[in-house]
Amino acid sequence: MTTVTYKELDSIPVLMDEYRNAVKDIIPGVGTKRSAKENPTTAYKVKGVKIDVRHLAAYNSATGLRLRNELPLTYPYVLSFPLVMKVMTSKDFPLTAVGLVHLNNTIEQTRPLTVDDVLDISVHAENLRPHTKGVLIDFITTVSVAGEDIWTQTSAFLAKGAKLSSSSPYKNVEPTDARLLDKAEKPEVSPTASYRVTPEDIKIYAEASGDKNPIHVSNLGAKAFGFPATIAHGMWSAATMLRGLEGQIPPAARFQVDFAKPVVLPASIAYFAKKDNTSWDLQLRKASKLDTLHATGRIDAL
Repeated sequence: MTTVTYKELDSIPVLMDEYRNAVKDIIPGVGTKRSAKENPTTAYKVKGVKIDVRHLAAYNSATGLRLRNELPLTYPYVLSFPLVMKVMTSKDFPLTAVGLVHLNNTIEQTRPLTVDDVLDISVHAENLRPHTKGVLIDFITTVSVAGEDIWTQTSAFLAKGAKLSSSSPYKNVEPTDARLLDKAEKPEVSPTASYRVTPEDIKIYAEASGDKNPIHVSNLGAKAFGFPATIAHGMWSAATMLRGLEGQIPPAARFQVDFAKPVVLPASIAYFAKKDNTSWDLQLRKASKLDTLHATGRIDAL
């Protein structure tokens, strides 16, 4: 197991600065030469993060969630993502950050975080491994309050088409498809809710989250990466799943999401939620073609 070394920062980095650092990697003669050999040892943490209520309100407005004293399950993702990007752009990170695909996400919380909590946030990467379509790595984010871990997240990112180095200790590991949840069958019932999302809606989310990746805000940028038009953020889709369950999510909960086909904008989305005891099975599908699955999710009480 790789031992990580945390570098403490004074504050959360500016996300777009980290994107600019990532772009340097694809400039010949400028970027860091990377090899998918080993897990990185570089990790980052920031202590004493206070909630900016205006930022929280902008995030909630962009996702359709109500502003309350408790933070949405997905909100710490946007708080911590600049640290994820900083790990991605560290010298010893094994993959090129540009083009990484967010495949799945697991969040666990022991209780809801609140606007009054002062947060310590840490991020490291681990579990470099082969995927059926490339190389996969996990980012582990931990949010603590007064020394107690309250919120943890595992985000799996795929480098499509990449291969592990011939000298990697993981090169003979059986490739995975990285699916967290069982394959989702198309529901035989009417949607629980339907949502319309436009490019402007996602630009507003991009502003609120800080994630202005061109695939989300620029048709030219999206087409450069093979998409027909701009696409919604995966974690916008995850937040949309929560939107249909406000007031029903257990205080201590696990939220798992497998991302499937991207939401190409503009779009109408069919949302399905099915309760099973203390759990919820969730799906987002294309409203005009229910065979097209955007994401599956599950919420379990802990």
